[in-house]
Amino acid sequence: MIKLIRQRLFQLIPILIGITVVSFLMMKLTSADAIDRMYQMTESVVSESVKASQRKELYLDQPLVTQYIRWMKELLTGNLGFSFISKRPVVEIFLEKLPSTMNLCLFSLGVTLLVSIPIGIFSALNANRLPDYVVRILALFGNAMPNFFVAIILIYIFGLKLGWFPIINVSRVNQSVILPGLTLAISMSSKYIKQIRIFTLDELNKEYVVGALARGVPMKQVLRSSVLKSVAFSLLSLVSISFGSLLGGTAVVETIFMLDGVGKMAIDAIRMSDMPIIQAYVIWMTLIFVGVHLLVDILYYYLDPRVRLQGVKG
Repeated sequence: MIKLIRQRLFQLIPILIGITVVSFLMMKLTSADAIDRMYQMTESVVSESVKASQRKELYLDQPLVTQYIRWMKELLTGNLGFSFISKRPVVEIFLEKLPSTMNLCLFSLGVTLLVSIPIGIFSALNANRLPDYVVRILALFGNAMPNFFVAIILIYIFGLKLGWFPIINVSRVNQSVILPGLTLAISMSSKYIKQIRIFTLDELNKEYVVGALARGVPMKQVLRSSVLKSVAFSLLSLVSISFGSLLGGTAVVETIFMLDGVGKMAIDAIRMSDMPIIQAYVIWMTLIFVGVHLLVDILYYYLDPRVRLQGVKG
């Protein structure tokens, strides 16, 4: 196990370095001058000498290489700097916003699994029959609709017409996360249903399942004892990928519903050219994504004997 974790971490080091370089250069080369943008947002007028002094204070007058090296030194000590706009520590801001985003991701992922697993298996068991066609058509529509369109529909029906849920962030967190969570879950469930159907069909067509059914073993027992376990392994990889995509894809939904998470924080930072916030968002999302994949590798190691055998041979 220790060897597996060490190998994964060594493989991830060049990836993390590459991401820091790309994110730093993109922020520097594509964004407007942060000091000018800050005063534009506040509609303040100051002299160029004051702006130059602030650029020097923030090391924005240094060459890009010097800025990057200094930023990396601070990053390795856990210091992500201060927001250009609020002047608060970036880590403090990020940790304030992260729980809302994690709550949204976990809620939408939970709804997705509760909906897609039984429907996907049901569709596979009725392959190429009317129920299967209905499920596949609905999944196609759900997959085709963009999140902002789904959000508008949910806001109109459940927020404005029925008034069941708040349409913007309120103090009742459990309620404010429902509509944005359902917005993400609809698209994800559509993808999951298709994948679970494929996983289940592939398992049902294997010889050991066909043989068990031919010997008179009930379908429920075959599903419970064999098929669901194999589907769960495939689903584990899908969940790890989806969780990372969720973390990066909540920005639009959080902005629509005014949910105070890291996605909305990143959108606001881009709008105001608050580079320390944007860079922190990229780094933290990368670390979380990498951490989730490492966790999945560890789970595979414990749950799948074939992975342990490969580790012993390696």
